[in-house]
Amino acid sequence: MANEAQPCPCDIGHKIEYGGLGHEVQIEHIKAYVSQPPSKTDKAVIVVQDIFGWELPNTRYIVDMIAANGYTAICPDFFVGKEPWHPSNDWSTFEEWRKTRNPRNTDKEASVILKYLKEKCHAQRIGIVGFCWGGIVVHDLMMQYPELKAGVSVYGIIRDSEDVYSLKNPTLFIFAENDAIIPLEQVTLLTQKLKEHCKVDYQIKVFPGQTHGFVHRQREDWNPQDKPHIEAARKDLINWLNKYI
Repeated sequence: MANEAQPCPCDIGHKIEYGGLGHEVQIEHIKAYVSQPPSKTDKAVIVVQDIFGWELPNTRYIVDMIAANGYTAICPDFFVGKEPWHPSNDWSTFEEWRKTRNPRNTDKEASVILKYLKEKCHAQRIGIVGFCWGGIVVHDLMMQYPELKAGVSVYGIIRDSEDVYSLKNPTLFIFAENDAIIPLEQVTLLTQKLKEHCKVDYQIKVFPGQTHGFVHRQREDWNPQDKPHIEAARKDLINWLNKYI
């Protein structure tokens, strides 16, 4: 679910087998997966899950990738113990499931995680990355928290609000050309809104031939034609964080 106007569950894609290099912690009422960089740092990145939850191996792989690039990386359970969506669930129940997991109502959890990163991890510069449901979270939080120095929203879009352009700090939006959930018309509208009103740096990238979930839920070796786009999107993600954090 990366589009509030068309909240249908998306395909989990390739669920990879991956154990992770980090560890789980309890932060007040939130469980989280934390991965540490090779050397000490004062930079941190929050990674926000998709509808399949904070324990999805694919997402933890991205957390570890970000950590390997010099950040304390953390993936909190923004569902706060509520069950993630499962591919075997009945799609007709998705709307009810979604109502109790509003991606524009994560302020309490975001504040707890920011406090943890500042006080326990000594982070002075913090960014945020999110996928699908988490991409909407990123878009929303980047309009609220000036301490988030950089944001990367990956196939997530807010469409039911006029304030989509009021970003506090630089934000990168990554989309797929053939996304069945986010039509290109919505990306075009977002582009127009930001061009007219946004006062900070932003970038919108649409990857040709790609589908929803390609950055973190598609194996690089599945289709040789897709591999360069997957790698490029991940590189863009890291470069954006490096530039602004």
